[in-house]
Amino acid sequence: MTDALLRIKNLQTWLGNGSSPVRAIDGIDLEIKKGETFILLGESGCGKSMTALSIMRLLPPVGRVVEGSIHLGETSLLDLPESLMRRERGGRMGMIFQEPMTSLNPVLTVGVQIEEAVNIHDTSQEQSPKRRVIELLRAVGIPDPEQRFDEYPHQLSGGMKQRVMIAIALAGRPQLLIADEPTTALDVTIQAQVLALMKQLQQETGMAILLITHDLGVVAEVADRVAVMYAGQIVETSPCKEFFQSPRHPYSQKLFQSIPGRNKRSERLAVIKGTVPSLDQEFVGCRFAERCDDVMELCQRQAPEWDQYREEQGVRCHLQASDVKAAKKTDEVSDAVAEAQNNSLRPLLCVADLKVYFPIHKGIFRRVAGHVRAVDGVSLEIPVGRTLAVVGESGCGKTTVGKAILQLIKPTDGRVQFDSHELTQLRGEALRKKRSDLQIIFQDPMASMNPRMLVHNIIEEGMLAQDIGGNAAERRTRVHELLQQVGLPASAADRYPHEFSGGQRQRICVARALAVEPRLIICDEPTSALDVSVQAQILNLLQALQQQLGLSYLFITHNISVVAYLAHEVAVMYLGRIVEQGTVAEVLDDPQHPYTQALLSAVPVTEPGGKRKAIHLEGDMPSPANPPAGCHFHPRCPQAMDRCQKAYPKAISLSETRTVSCLLLEN
Repeated sequence: MTDALLRIKNLQTWLGNGSSPVRAIDGIDLEIKKGETFILLGESGCGKSMTALSIMRLLPPVGRVVEGSIHLGETSLLDLPESLMRRERGGRMGMIFQEPMTSLNPVLTVGVQIEEAVNIHDTSQEQSPKRRVIELLRAVGIPDPEQRFDEYPHQLSGGMKQRVMIAIALAGRPQLLIADEPTTALDVTIQAQVLALMKQLQQETGMAILLITHDLGVVAEVADRVAVMYAGQIVETSPCKEFFQSPRHPYSQKLFQSIPGRNKRSERLAVIKGTVPSLDQEFVGCRFAERCDDVMELCQRQAPEWDQYREEQGVRCHLQASDVKAAKKTDEVSDAVAEAQNNSLRPLLCVADLKVYFPIHKGIFRRVAGHVRAVDGVSLEIPVGRTLAVVGESGCGKTTVGKAILQLIKPTDGRVQFDSHELTQLRGEALRKKRSDLQIIFQDPMASMNPRMLVHNIIEEGMLAQDIGGNAAERRTRVHELLQQVGLPASAADRYPHEFSGGQRQRICVARALAVEPRLIICDEPTSALDVSVQAQILNLLQALQQQLGLSYLFITHNISVVAYLAHEVAVMYLGRIVEQGTVAEVLDDPQHPYTQALLSAVPVTEPGGKRKAIHLEGDMPSPANPPAGCHFHPRCPQAMDRCQKAYPKAISLSETRTVSCLLLEN
């Protein structure tokens, strides 16, 4: 292509120098045009980030490019000495990493860090680098850039920190911007802002973007062309529209079928069996063969060649492209049936006016000078065998609600009644015995398990604490049954957590929660760190367990597609309070609160051109230590009225199952 900015030919990157090096990238070809957004899509461990690091020549010490070429324009990047490569890196090429806090220096101000990039890569600003920094901060949408110049990274929100990273990447006026999962750790509203910002900057500067992601919603939002990567190879490339209409490779099709949604509530999500194969081997056949539903004998003994069946479309698969069709099911679940069942179920958990305030101590005598109102009057109910999802931005109080229900944090006020028992009144042994009925699954499975304990001991620990399960032999049998129940072999009991994948570790956490026979499980973002295919496995498991055991779930998440698939009711939180609550159909199909409308409008839709018009919220969520007077949302609300500043709106019942706290709905 004559207009190609980046050209990669037969790139091979290996890690390690032994007899079995890890072939992280094993012969990929791609081209990125000037001004286009090119997406690299795939599961963790398939080589996406290693591709970016190879382009930037930022490989770890054990990594090396053993073959291939990388050209930026007419420049061969692999042939440049390091001194010249430094000019390209941060100059014509900029990179945004996934976690901004680990990429920013915590002891240097934001202005100093951007100024450093300006001094190195923008020689035209030698006389006034600070002016250029202010210009960059303003360009990436940071308000009051003169003040932010002197602030430290910890003083900024997650979205602000990611904007600073974008400003640093833009300092050298790049022709190519590489973004490695830039929105994965962000709330959906901040994600929408960052994606819109990148598109705006691309239009203004004409730069090309290489965006690495595993989120098909993000792909549909911004992509011009897509490349699907698997086990170190690119297995499919296509323009975005054609990719969503007709994915050709079986792996691509499975990714689409793994996406949760309300139209799949009556069925199990498609699961890609197994895991990405180890890359420290020489493959004979197709690398996806062991996980493919359409595998043939030929796939096992012969690696498929690249089939360029159209100018910008190609696939690496033995199956004929015309025979590979995405299995798309659109059977809708009858929400009316689900809602009728809801009214006949008795509440298992009733939370009334729950408040959790954390004191703010000041002065040498540590006097209480105020309170952080983390949870400020939350009321909710969860019937037997139902799922209530709690959604909202980070910092709104979702996790604190879960911990207060479990009495891991003592509530300041309010009632938590579980099956006629008032948990806030229980102490000591009485509370400890009740904990077997309520369990929690944390967001990060590795951080929630002792790395020095065997899986058997991790699962058995709760049984010992609650004095259930019989003797040692009976408990071991029970542990094996639990592992098999969550889809793991009994032999996993004698291994350590680090020997498992992320999805397998989360299954162990589910088994640990089930070991004490709970009736309610609080799931705190249990799938947010997982690939879409692994997420499907966990959601299938949770749904099956609910049907088999009659479990109730409080599901804390910011993933609306997960809510649509798994939840029966949903509560939307903002700054410690629930602003809208109702059935999934009521809230997702017809949001009434302006915050809910903005939240849902920011959700990427896995269909190019299918996204609703995003409602961009100004500024960040206020501090719970100093909430605004009146409605807490009014400083950011596009429909705010003068009276919104005077009093917090009362909850208005729109139906038997739905309430909204907004003055716009008052007569």
